Amino acid sequence: MKIVLATRRSKLALAQARAYVRDLIRLNPGLEVEELHIITSGDRFQDRPLQDIGGKGLFIKEIEEALLDGRADFAIHSIKDVPAELASGLELAAIPAREDPRDVLVTRGGGLDSLPNGAVVGTSSMRRALQLREQRPDLRTEPLRGNVDTRLGKLEAGQIDAIVLAYAGLRRLDLAARASQILAPEEMLPAVGQGALGIECRAGDERIRALLLRTEHAETRIVVEAERAFMKAVGGNCQLPVAAHAVLDDAELWLRGMLADATGGNARRAELRRQRPADHGSCVTLARSLGEELGRALR
Repeated sequence: MKIVLATRRSKLALAQARAYVRDLIRLNPGLEVEELHIITSGDRFQDRPLQDIGGKGLFIKEIEEALLDGRADFAIHSIKDVPAELASGLELAAIPAREDPRDVLVTRGGGLDSLPNGAVVGTSSMRRALQLREQRPDLRTEPLRGNVDTRLGKLEAGQIDAIVLAYAGLRRLDLAARASQILAPEEMLPAVGQGALGIECRAGDERIRALLLRTEHAETRIVVEAERAFMKAVGGNCQLPVAAHAVLDDAELWLRGMLADATGGNARRAELRRQRPADHGSCVTLARSLGEELGRALR
């Protein structure tokens, strides 16, 4: 049986897609997967901030079109690039086990405390810039887009003093050693769904859905549902700094969230904890309601 995967063709997108496909084939012996490489609007327009050209959904728009018109059977996204509302006719059929959700600081030596006064940190994320300034008001942030290699290259060339990246991306590229400092959620609350992948297919395509569902990771689904429900409740998009991090253990579900104004001001944070229900379905329901409740509190 052969199916078609739609994916961006960046080094990171291909690395995480191919790692997922290896697991998918292991769980579905005899399956063949063909790659359809898509250049998205987010890849084409790298000279402008995402908030000025339509938000992170631009990284998946053309991929979703390939699913809807039948050129592809499934797609693999970084959940942090997936808007709160999917395109009509599509669903997240599976969410595999999450990579490390934390951000990292990459410098030419030392961590955040070692950066000189007025150092320039490259990031196009309002969420990251806001949280950096809270810890080091003296730092300057400058927009920085492009793939991981491009960003690292600008750092090494001395164009900037530091960059902030998702630890998951570095790990998937076997570049984890480049992290100068891993930023705990208490220091830098991650983006919604950071480190997790979302496997998307056409709603109602039970043949494909059954294959993908074998890669589902129950606990990752629960924490991602909580974070995405929070994002939806606050109207999260690239125009607002939004962050959320959910943790699930044997006893409880813990969700922390942050929301600020479009200017980066009026940052507010809150958290909620609830006892973990015994069954998975009730846990997913709790996650969604917890995200909605926290979102209403901060909105």
